[in-house]
Parts: sequence; C-alpha cells; structure tokens
Amino acid sequence: MTKKINTVIFDIGGVLVDYHQEEYYRRRGYAPETAARLAAVTMRSSWWDEYDRGLLSDEEIRGCFKKNAPELAEEIDASLTHMAGIVTKRETAIPWIRSVKARGCRALVLSNFSHTAYEDCREDAMQFLDETDGGILSFREHVIKPEPLIYELLLGRYAIDPARAVFIDDTQKNLTGAERFGIRTIHYRSQEQAESELDALLGR
Repeated sequence: MTKKINTVIFDIGGVLVDYHQEEYYRRRGYAPETAARLAAVTMRSSWWDEYDRGLLSDEEIRGCFKKNAPELAEEIDASLTHMAGIVTKRETAIPWIRSVKARGCRALVLSNFSHTAYEDCREDAMQFLDETDGGILSFREHVIKPEPLIYELLLGRYAIDPARAVFIDDTQKNLTGAERFGIRTIHYRSQEQAESELDALLGR
C-alpha cells in the first residue's frame, strides 16, 4: 500500500524563484554577447557548484572564473561581488507553500545556493522561506545536490520517511539523487504541471 505524502520538498531556483543567467548580466547593462560569455564562464561552469558548496571564499571562486576569462575580470568582479537580482520573486511561491501546509504536509526546501546570493536576495525574492518548515541550503552544509550526503542530511535532520516525501526540482540529476533514497519526485517544467502532479500525489 502506498504511503500518504506528509512532506513536500521544494528546490528553490527555477521552482520557487526565477533564476536568471544571461538575463542577469543583461540587466546589469552588458551587451548580449558579453552577457552570454559571462554566463558561460560563471553560472554554467563547474566552478559555480563550488560557489554553492560554500567552502571557498567569493574572491577565490571569482579568481577561478577569471582564469577562464581574464578579459572579463572586471565584469566578473562587478557583477558577482553583490548578486541582487540573480533570482527574482515568483508570486506563486508563498500561496503554493501555504496550500501544501493547509493539506497537513510539511514544506521544506533543498537547494544549491551560495551565501552571497542568499544574503542579497533573502529579503525580496526569498521571503517565502519564512513560510517553510525548514530545509537545507548547500552553502551552510558544504555539500551540493545530487551528492548523496545532502539527501541523507535532510532525511535525518527532519526525520523524514522517504516513502512519505516528494521532491520537486527542475533538474533531472537532482531528482535521480532523491529517488535513490526512495523519495518520490516531480520534474518541474511549469507551475501548472507541477501543481497538478503534486495534487495527484497528495490526493486531497
């Protein structure tokens, strides 16, 4: 018999907020070609994972980006020393979390997120965190999705029965990591689709 869901776990970027890459740089005044190059050498590089892991300083991470694109050193420093606007608010976030809790479920977050982005976006785009029952942000634990330890930490800290949990994320490899622990998953493609699939799982 399938166990009833009592814990809903949300990713943040691309699920509860809009996450911008090239658009972030364009908003900061860079031409489209420069914005695309900046996104490629920062957010789309493997070093971005280390930003989210939180073991290296911001200066060290920016130094790694600049080694790959020394011609953009000034732009990298200017755009990543502060990151307000790297994620922006979704009006659906708080109502969705409240809806989940109204159905008797806990609402948690599990997200790869850097300390600087958190500090610069917390008071605006991420007000929904006040509505949740907790969760894990990667920079605090120094581990990132889809590494097994991050799921182990979440399950243990919140005494989650994996068979009674569902994880919503927009990146398949993160969902695969959760499924290895027996957590049900929803691949977020649109708000309507994700809410519909969640409603079907909750069955109420």
